[in-house]
Amino acid sequence: MIIKEKEHWFKMLFVWQGSVLPQLLPRLILLFILSCIIVYFNGNVFDFKIPLNPAPLALFGFVLALFLGFRNNVSYDRFWEGRKLWGALLNHTRSLARQALTLTNSAADHSFKTELILLLSAFVYALKHQLRNTDAGHDLQRFLNDKQYEITANAKYKPIVITKLLGEWIQKARNENLIDSIQQARFDENIDALTDIVGGCERISSTPFPYTYRILLHRTVYVYCFLLPFGLVDSLQWLTPFIVTFVAYTFVAFEAIADEIEDPFGVEPNDLALNSLSEMIESTIFELGGISKDPKPETGRSIID
Repeated sequence: MIIKEKEHWFKMLFVWQGSVLPQLLPRLILLFILSCIIVYFNGNVFDFKIPLNPAPLALFGFVLALFLGFRNNVSYDRFWEGRKLWGALLNHTRSLARQALTLTNSAADHSFKTELILLLSAFVYALKHQLRNTDAGHDLQRFLNDKQYEITANAKYKPIVITKLLGEWIQKARNENLIDSIQQARFDENIDALTDIVGGCERISSTPFPYTYRILLHRTVYVYCFLLPFGLVDSLQWLTPFIVTFVAYTFVAFEAIADEIEDPFGVEPNDLALNSLSEMIESTIFELGGISKDPKPETGRSIID
């Protein structure tokens, strides 16, 4: 995800990176050329004059804008829900790290407490890789010991397997009387919340916008854009290609933006910054636990101060 400070209004007119214009440019150039051809022939196809005028096109454009607004609202809702889920992930991992450090009694050594923090970090990165269909092996090796990595490496749903390891850590702490039953229940509440977050992210990732809606809007947008020059040529003449290209940019860009943010966990410029979010969660819970980040751990575990 591209995150920039607020820029001057004039400078924003020429922003290229993060805009959908680069991917739309070939289509807009094609439409501009087509509009020039239509103006040259004065809206005639062979010997037949296309009898269009701006009035029905304006009404149709208004309806099309409403449908595009619906499409963008649905996509942004998915994007915003994904952001809320990862915000909740940050809160619950912090809570679990704090509980491990403060609710366990003095008999628990520091390495046992920080084991939970390492498991939480592994959970965050495993979820990121699952949502992006990428290999989580390298990141899991940074946080898990050999036994934990062996259990997790070949699992299909790695974050859920890690919640089992988190549950085993809690059960071990209870069996060794490091926490009481009330504290165990509080830990379990946060583990359940992590599972809910995984389920919410999977719901977004596995339930795309209905394909039939996408096809309908896509066809309608392009049919409208290719008919528009015929309706404007009589009144605008050689201004027609410029007006048509600008109107087409608006409609086609709305569709492209909706497609881009529909899956907020991807790697496109305007998707969620999962790399930064994962690193922030790792940093904040490591800071709580007094763990220094080792970029190249030799033992498969971060170094504990």
